[in-house]
Amino acid sequence: MSELITLTIDGISVTAPVGATILEAARSIGKEIPTICYHEACTANALCRLCVVEVVGARALVASCVAQVSQGMQVITQNERIQRSRRTILEMLDSTVDLSESSQISGYIKEYQADRERFPDTARRDLPVIDDNPMYVRDYAKCVLCWRCVQVCAEDGQFAFALNFG
Repeated sequence: MSELITLTIDGISVTAPVGATILEAARSIGKEIPTICYHEACTANALCRLCVVEVVGARALVASCVAQVSQGMQVITQNERIQRSRRTILEMLDSTVDLSESSQISGYIKEYQADRERFPDTARRDLPVIDDNPMYVRDYAKCVLCWRCVQVCAEDGQFAFALNFG
C-alpha cells in the first residue's frame, strides 16, 4: 500500500500518494490545469510550461506535470501571475507556429485572452511539408515541439525509434 500525504490545492484538502505530481493530485479532485506537452501515456517532460502553478513559499512557478506533491504543500492553480505566464507562453508559441489546426491550443488562447499580435511572427517556421512515409506526414510549421510523437516512437511506446530529436 502506498504512503499517502495531504496537501491543499486552491484551498481544498487533497490526499495523494507519495510520488504523485501536482497535476495528478489536482485532476483527482476535478481541477483542470492546462497542458500541451503532457500526456498520461508518456513520460512528463515539462517542455511547454503551460501547466505552471504557484507553490506557496517557492520563488518561481513550478511545472505541475513534473513537480511532486509533499506533505502540507499549498498549491494555487489560478492567480494573475499564473494567468500572465500562461498567456505569454501562448503568445510566444502563436508567433512561431501555425496553430490553425490545434483546437485545444486555440481554446487556451481564447481562455487566457492571449494577444495574437503581441509578438511579431517573423520567427514563424516556414518549412515544407514532408510526406515521405506512408504512416505519417511531417509538417514542422505546425509542430509545437511537445515531443510526444518522439516519445511514443521510443521508450514510452513502440521502441521503434522511428522519430528522434533533431
